[in-house]
Amino acid sequence: MSERCQGCGAVLQHDQPGAAGYTPKVGSKLCQRCFRLTHYDDLQFSMREGIDPDRILARIHTMDALVLWVVDLFDLEASLLDGMNRHLFGKDVIVVGTKRDLLPETVGNEKLARFIYGRLKALDIHVQGLVVTGKNIPGGPEEVLHALHWAHGKDVVVMGMANAGKSTLLNALIDKPQLTSSRYPGTTLDFNPIVIDGVTVYDTPGLTPRNSMLLHLAENDLKTVLPSKAVKPVGFQLRGDQSFAVGGLCRIDILNAKPASAVFYCSNLLELHRGRVDKADELWQKHYGELLQPVPTTAPVNQWKRTLLTPLGEKEDIVIPGIGWMSLSGNYDQIVVTHPQEIEIKQRKAMI
Repeated sequence: MSERCQGCGAVLQHDQPGAAGYTPKVGSKLCQRCFRLTHYDDLQFSMREGIDPDRILARIHTMDALVLWVVDLFDLEASLLDGMNRHLFGKDVIVVGTKRDLLPETVGNEKLARFIYGRLKALDIHVQGLVVTGKNIPGGPEEVLHALHWAHGKDVVVMGMANAGKSTLLNALIDKPQLTSSRYPGTTLDFNPIVIDGVTVYDTPGLTPRNSMLLHLAENDLKTVLPSKAVKPVGFQLRGDQSFAVGGLCRIDILNAKPASAVFYCSNLLELHRGRVDKADELWQKHYGELLQPVPTTAPVNQWKRTLLTPLGEKEDIVIPGIGWMSLSGNYDQIVVTHPQEIEIKQRKAMI
C-alpha cells in the first residue's frame, strides 16, 4: 500500500515537484506542500478547483459509516448543496456546526439550533443530532468525541465544505495535531484516516461549490474576506433608495426604504461603501478595483448579473455565499443584488 501524507492524504511521491504528494525526503510523513503550509503559510499550488465534489459525495454514499457533517455556521448556506438529502439518504448523520466564535455572543445556542434544524427540514435532510463548536467554545470538542460513539463500531467519515474547519476540528480531538489546516480551499486532497478513541475517522477533501465567492478570489484576498475573530455587526438606517458596495465583490440596492435598517455580518477587514442608488453606477465605474476592492477573478463588473428579490415581509437575510450576509428589517419595496454570474444569492429568514 502506498504511503500517504498524514497532513492531506495525498499519495507520497518523489518524482514530480509541484504535484500533489511530492516530497524530496524519503521517509517523510508530510508532503512538501503540507510542510510549507504548516510552517510558512506558503501555498505552493492551489487545488481548490481540482477536486470533484460529486466524486467525494458518491464515495461517502457507498461507505458504511457514521457521517459527521461539518458546516461553517458563518457560511451555512454554502454547505446546503442542492441534492444533499439524496447523498445523505439512509445515513446516520450528525451535524457539527463550527466557527460559533465568529457569530455575536448575543445569539443564543438554542435559537441557533432551531434555525439550523429549520433550514435542514426545509431541504428534507434528517439528522440524528447537532453539535455547536468553535474556538474557545466550552464543551465543543467533548461533545464531538461523544458523537463518535454513535458509530457503534462503524467508521466515521467527516465531510463538509472547503474551509468549514474539518481538519481543525479533528486536530482538536487528538493529542498531537497532524492534519494540515489552512484558510486555502483544497488543503485536504484525499480521504485521510486517523484513529480517535479507537474509532477510524476519515478526514475528506472539502467540497467546493462554484457558487461560493471564495472560489472566485485571488488567494491573497482570502485573508480579507475570511474573518479570524468574531465579526462586529455594522448597521445602517435607510430611507429612500440606498446602495451598498461590499468591497468590489457585489452591489446591493435597497429600493424605497420607508424606513428600514440594514446590518452587515462579514469580515471587518472588508470595506462597505454606502451611497444613493442614482450615484452608484458612477461609483463603480470610477473606483472598481481601487476604492472598491478586493474584486473577483471572474468576468468584469459590466458582465455581472442582477438578482431581484421581493421582501419576505419579515426580518430577512441576503446571503453572499463565502462572504457573509446583510440582515434587513423594516419597510422597503425591492432588493436588487448585482454580482458575478457564478454566485447564487440566497434569501432566507433572519438567522439573528
